[in-house]
Amino acid sequence: MNATLIIRRGDPQKPASDARFEVPFAPGQTVLDGLRWVRSQIDPSLAFRFSCINANACKECMMVIDGEVDYACTTRLHEGEMTLAPLPNKVLIGDLVTEIAPPDERLTPKAKVRKAT
Repeated sequence: MNATLIIRRGDPQKPASDARFEVPFAPGQTVLDGLRWVRSQIDPSLAFRFSCINANACKECMMVIDGEVDYACTTRLHEGEMTLAPLPNKVLIGDLVTEIAPPDERLTPKAKVRKAT
């Protein structure tokens, strides 16, 4: 049994395109399981974000799944085709990764730390 992930790929400098990946399917798997399989077995350049190891950083894997904003870690993979895209109205970094930090919390290359006095 297989699932097909149709993933919107791209970065700010290139036009987006869709890539199709056949993923082995077993009941109970999540979309995140499928993405991790694609990255480890087919295309290590696939960009997506997740932090399941640290519950304090949850919500990292949010994306558009079959037209709805949802978490890849809780959305069940299913047989047939599933479409994945980055979050809308966010700055695209690459593939399924968008800017998530509020502007006032982002580090910039010129950021300096002030020493406490």
